[in-house]
Amino acid sequence: KKRAAELRDELLFKQSESSHLGDCPICCLPLPLDAEKSVIMMCCSKMICDGCDHANRMREIRGKLKFKCPFCREPVGNELWGKQRMKRIEANDPAAICMMGFIRFDEGDYQGAFDHFTKAAELVNSADAHFQLSLLYYEGKGVEKDTKKKVYHLEQAAIGGHLDARFNLGVIEKDEGRLERAIKHWIIAAKLGEDRAVEALKVCFRKGSISKDVFAEALRAHQAALDAANSPQREVGEAAMQKMLASKTAGQNWSSAPRVGLRLEREIELLHIRKCRVKGFKCADYNAVLSIS
Repeated sequence: KKRAAELRDELLFKQSESSHLGDCPICCLPLPLDAEKSVIMMCCSKMICDGCDHANRMREIRGKLKFKCPFCREPVGNELWGKQRMKRIEANDPAAICMMGFIRFDEGDYQGAFDHFTKAAELVNSADAHFQLSLLYYEGKGVEKDTKKKVYHLEQAAIGGHLDARFNLGVIEKDEGRLERAIKHWIIAAKLGEDRAVEALKVCFRKGSISKDVFAEALRAHQAALDAANSPQREVGEAAMQKMLASKTAGQNWSSAPRVGLRLEREIELLHIRKCRVKGFKCADYNAVLSIS
């Protein structure tokens, strides 16, 4: 039993090479940790960064081409999303199944969300699905509250590179008086670009719980992870998205420009998908990490 626990810890505290999101399949750079800076394509379930999505969209607008997925080249549009999503679900695509889980959760169908996340977790040990299951067990939605299962699914998600799960595990370990284990979790998360983990380590450093060298190493790795996920193309894509949202909020009339209006229609649909993912990716509200003693 002791050896089994040791082996479990070796697996749990192994430094991940990347987050569970992986790389954008177009530019091959790490996907941003901010879910609002990438989109999931229903036709192929690929996550595309804003930079590549925007570059593809500009190429289509300038060439007066039909909108297509930048990865699989399938047509995209509001009328196609539902059918494409169901097709991927029928093919047992775990990303599509997770997306349906997010949508069911957003609709208040917690049992349906639990069923979809469970299926995705069983199919490919999905980090996304495990994290969502941990939240459902924590909140008691669609299933009875269960602390052991909550922690189990958080650990499975963290092993898969899910940084929200990794951060939450650190908070749980800290609250239970195991600060050394909490620090290990936060160092792993910080080295992959998780900002909250850096803030937690700052508090630990000020209180003398970690050395200057350990803290400095984590900071360097954190900055390297952020730099690796940046590119001029992504900056342009993000700026374009912010401009579009600001114009929409200001009530700008898009009807006089058919091509732009069509673009806006697609942007709003993609934004809805982002919001589904953001809700799905929420971090459980455990105790504030800055109360480390």
